[in-house]
Amino acid sequence: MPVSRRNRKSEENAPPSASIDLSKIKDIIKLMQDHELTAFELEQDGFKVKLEKGGQIPVALPVAAAAPAPAAEAPADTIVAEETEQITSPMVGTFYKSSDPESDAFVKVGDAVDEETTVCIIEAMKVMNEIKAEKKGVIQRVLIDDASPVQFGQGLFVIA
Repeated sequence: MPVSRRNRKSEENAPPSASIDLSKIKDIIKLMQDHELTAFELEQDGFKVKLEKGGQIPVALPVAAAAPAPAAEAPADTIVAEETEQITSPMVGTFYKSSDPESDAFVKVGDAVDEETTVCIIEAMKVMNEIKAEKKGVIQRVLIDDASPVQFGQGLFVIA
């Protein structure tokens, strides 16, 4: 049913709803499982839903009410920084932190990188693609486990 311009404007100004249909989240989880996705994020109608595979708890919060989480102790392989960005995957494939299982990782937490630094390999259709940082900074966190599938645009590393 089409929404008139007047109704749409009043919906935009309305405060976010305080609930979300749990069945929609379950459908998203099923979609992630069916397509072997490791992360999913959606913002719609005043809600932001972010799901990550691997023990993370799904979060559904009204966007207006989103606030920074209380400071928690960071994992040992994380550096805490004020301003960060992500190095994201330019393609779908399999993430490898080194050129072979016996070699050291291209980068680890605490390493300085620049635009030309190789940070990982993503295998796509039996082709090994070296991924460059394309940004300058220090590796804060590695977001993906070795030999894990990645999606286009998925975060691989956090840098500051």
